[in-house]
Formats: sequence, C-alpha cells, structure tokens
Amino acid sequence: MKYLNILLLFTISSCSNLQKTTPYEKEVRHVSLGEGQVKEDHEKWGDDFLISTQGKFASMSAHKMFELKGNIIDAAVAASFVLAVERPQSTGVGGGGFALYHDVKRNKDFPLTVDFREKAPLKAHDKMFLDDKGEVIARMSLDGIFSAGVPGMVAGMLELHREHGSLPLNVVLADAIALARNGFVIYPELAKAISKRENIIKRYKATCDIFCNEKGEILKLGDKLVQRDLAKTLSTIAKNGRDGFYKGWVAKSIVAEYERLNGLVTQKDLDKYNVKYRDPVSAEYRGHKIFSMSPPSSGGVHIIQILNILRNDDLATYGVQHSKTVHLRASAMQTAFSDRAKYLGDADFTYVPVNGLTSLDYAKDLRYSIPENQALNDLWANSSDPFKFDIKSGKEVLKRHESNETTHFTIADGKGNVFVSTQTLNGYLGSGVVVPGTGILLNNEMDDFATKPGANNLFGAVGGEKNLVKPEKRPLSSMSPTIVVKDGKAILGLGTPSGTRILTCVVQTIMNYLDHEMPLYESISATRVHHQWKPNILYVEKSGLPEGTIKDLKRMRHEIEYKDLGCRIQAIAFEKGRLHGVSDPRGRGLVSGK
Repeated sequence: MKYLNILLLFTISSCSNLQKTTPYEKEVRHVSLGEGQVKEDHEKWGDDFLISTQGKFASMSAHKMFELKGNIIDAAVAASFVLAVERPQSTGVGGGGFALYHDVKRNKDFPLTVDFREKAPLKAHDKMFLDDKGEVIARMSLDGIFSAGVPGMVAGMLELHREHGSLPLNVVLADAIALARNGFVIYPELAKAISKRENIIKRYKATCDIFCNEKGEILKLGDKLVQRDLAKTLSTIAKNGRDGFYKGWVAKSIVAEYERLNGLVTQKDLDKYNVKYRDPVSAEYRGHKIFSMSPPSSGGVHIIQILNILRNDDLATYGVQHSKTVHLRASAMQTAFSDRAKYLGDADFTYVPVNGLTSLDYAKDLRYSIPENQALNDLWANSSDPFKFDIKSGKEVLKRHESNETTHFTIADGKGNVFVSTQTLNGYLGSGVVVPGTGILLNNEMDDFATKPGANNLFGAVGGEKNLVKPEKRPLSSMSPTIVVKDGKAILGLGTPSGTRILTCVVQTIMNYLDHEMPLYESISATRVHHQWKPNILYVEKSGLPEGTIKDLKRMRHEIEYKDLGCRIQAIAFEKGRLHGVSDPRGRGLVSGK
C-alpha cells in the first residue's frame, strides 16, 4: 500500500506540473579548448596504438614503450609512474587506484579488473575521526597522517607488469626517474593545487622542501619542480620491484614517519597489502556490453543503474541538451546517489546488492518514480518518507533509502587491446605529508570512508553505515574506468578524474556517443551536468545549456548552479578499423600514438 501511495504521489505531482517542453533545439553547447591548448594535442587517429593521458610527459613515455617494442602493459606502467611525478596533486606512489584490461589473448568474456585501492591500517577503527561527543573532528580525515591509507599503486602496477609486461622494469621506469630528478616547469593546474594547499605544505618540512623555494615560499606557475628524493625511491623500485617500496629503506622511512607523527601504519600493514582481482560490473546496453569497476567503487554500479533507468527513453529524438534529456539524466543520477549512500561499500566487508541495483526490474521501478516535468527532489521533500517501498530483484530485496583531483588514462593498440586506469591521492596533494628522504606524498583516502553515517566527504557525498572505517577495508570510491564492447571486441575505453562527478561524466559521455551518435570529440566536449542527491542542486558546467533548456528546468523547480565539474575524460574508440583518441579539451592532456 505504501508503494502505491508513493507512486500515486509521483503521478499526481507530475500531472499537476505538466509544462509544454521547449521544441528540440539543434544547438549544442560545448566547452572550448583551454588557453594555450591546440586541438591536435587533444584528438588523434592512429593504427598501431594511441595513448590518452592528462600528462604530456606520461603520454610521451607510454609512446616510447611501444617504440621500444613493449606492449600495452609496459606503456600503462610507464604512464602511471610518470603521472606520479608529473601530477603530484592527483596521483603518486603514495596512492592507489583501479584498472580494467581488455586483453584479446585472454580467454574470458570480461576484462581483467584490478583493485589496488588503498586500505585502512590494521589499527584503524570506525570512531577514529570522532571526538568524545561523537562529532566529526574537522579536517582530521583530510589533512595529516591519520588521513592516509596504506598505499596500493606500486603493488598494483608492478603486479600487472610482472604478469603481463615484456620490457625490463628499469626501462619502463626510466622516464619517471629522469623526470623526477631533472624536474619540469609548473603548469597552471599544479600551481593552483600548491596554492590551495599552502598551509598544509608549510606544516611539514619534507613537504615544503619539495614544494617551496629556498625562501620558504610555495612554488608558483613557471617555477621548476624537482623531486630528487622521489627519483631515488623510484630507482629503488626499478631495481627491487615491490620490495623496493614495501620493504627495505623506503618501507622503514614510511613506518618511521607514521611513528613520529603517532600515525597508525606499521610494517605489518605494508607486508599485508594485497592487490585484488575482481569481476567487473556489466550490463547489455543497446547492443553493447558495458564493463566498469565493481565495489569498492560505486562508479560501475551506478553507471549501469543510470543507463538502465533511461534505456527505454528515446532521448535521441529530443537531443542531448533538450530539457527532457537533462531532466531525466539528472533524476536518474539522484536515484543512483541515494542508493550509493545506503548500499555501497567494500564488498569484502559488507553485502553490496550489486545484482539488484543493476537489475532491469529495479531500473523500471526507479524510472516509473521519476516525474516527467518536475524535479525529483521537490517530490521527495513533499513526502514524509519517499523510500518506504520495497523492490524485489531476483533473489535480492532492495529498500530505496537513503576530490576533484585524481587522474585517468586510456591506452589501446591496433590488436584490439584496451587498458583503462583511474589513480589517485584523493584531494589536492593528498594528506600533505611527504615521507622524509623518499619524496613520497601520502594520500588522504581515509576521507573516502564515512566518518559517521550521514556525514559528508570532501566531495559532498553522504556516507553510509556500509562505508564506515574498518581495519584493512578499502574506502568507497567513484572511480570508473570503463570499457564498452560489441560482439566481443572493445569499441571504447574511457574514464576521468573528479570525485563523485566521475560516474556522471562517464555515463554522459557513453550516452552522447551511443544514444545520440555524436562524434567522440563532441561527446566529450558537450556541456555536462551533475546531480548527486545531496545537496539538492543540479550543477551545470559554465559553458551552459541552451536558454530554452534552462528555462524549462527552472519551471520544473530544478535548483541550478554553474560550476566547473572537474572531469577530464580520456577516451579511445575503435572506429572504421582505426583508433580514435580524445583527451578532454577542458584539461592539459595529450593524445599520442601512430
């Protein structure tokens, strides 16, 4: 009865607020290339291989691996470690991430799915960020030693290289070592990150030794960033592999810094760190198979969920920026994020109803609850309990309750192999703690746990019971490395940074490309929107939407705010027998290949 009542509420509200939608406008608003950027850097065609990353040095290093007769994994590992040097605001050997690898020689129906996400220390607990009154201690999960989880990037990439690489490790890491030792000129994105984190940089001498000049002032745009200690660490990793990071002098230095700052990580944490191989989340969609990251990432689950909700809507008839298209996309995003807060966490520690959340039956019920001409949150606000009805999906029963830095790269070769990986330290410059003598900047991924149920993280995402801190648990993420397959062959690989916006930017790109049949560059450059349930705001990129669309959305009572969403899609498609790569024009990326 409650289910019928809530549906009746949705139906009556929808009918009472019907508006005549604006006729389809052919105009599509797009972002422009950033200052100093040229389109040739951001879009390229190739036959043998293509690499799309957020770093020019990273793309060039991966290119070199192919030229040295290495394979796609050699290129991926080279790109990862160069990005760790080139983008310290985003990623590093003190961080972690996820990867999907579509290997044409592997006799499987799904890509190899690798989890090298950071883990909570063995001494961690669910009240570690609360005071005696049970209140969240401001910034404790964001700044300093307690915000850092056990790093996984080195373990993940070296395990992939050991199993699938072909070139010697010292060759693969040579460019990263040289870049750290010789330095490079600070570019605008990095300068912004250093400026925003000035206070935390100056709090730790080892951090300021890297990101400050001889006068103790933070480095600025045009200054040179040199990371000699990091070069030393990378050289040790190149020589000793995993043991060069998780054992020996590097490990001793990490543990010593945790002890000095009364942190939680010990040698036992480093010894116990393990890479996880998981099954990806997948679904059939318009004749394609979508594969994306499974928990502890929420990204894949909710990409599939959003696609399923909208699969029967012929949005191509209206157009990508018509008010109906934007309204339905935003509403589907809202339902996904309300589920994220309730159900998502590390599946090794808590039950996550993946099959139910990604089922077509559940998607149909969610779609039926979305009014055609009224903002969904407005209806939720008018209901005493909009999450009361139960939905049975297969063997599972669901109850609907309920940083922008990171980096992503995509690599593909002419044989049909695709590698996508999203890697991160979480917020700008992670925890702000550099381990003395190593150049290792530690992550602040502990903020991706729920500090307590209902509390918000750095990106405003609401935390739930299933994502509370536990020893060795991996925090919930939105990272969404994704591969689209048709007839057993990969046709598209993509991903992006930007916290909770990752999954909504990825799903919009997929829909632009598959549903609206937009060219890849336009699929990526089109204005994006984002809604994450709480706060109750429909974010629209500053490039904007057509005026008629905005007027309609406001009539539907969407609260609109213009914002840079931070997404920087890196994508490669297989088109007409060739490779087609695009690095998001919003960022400082480079597509390289031949």
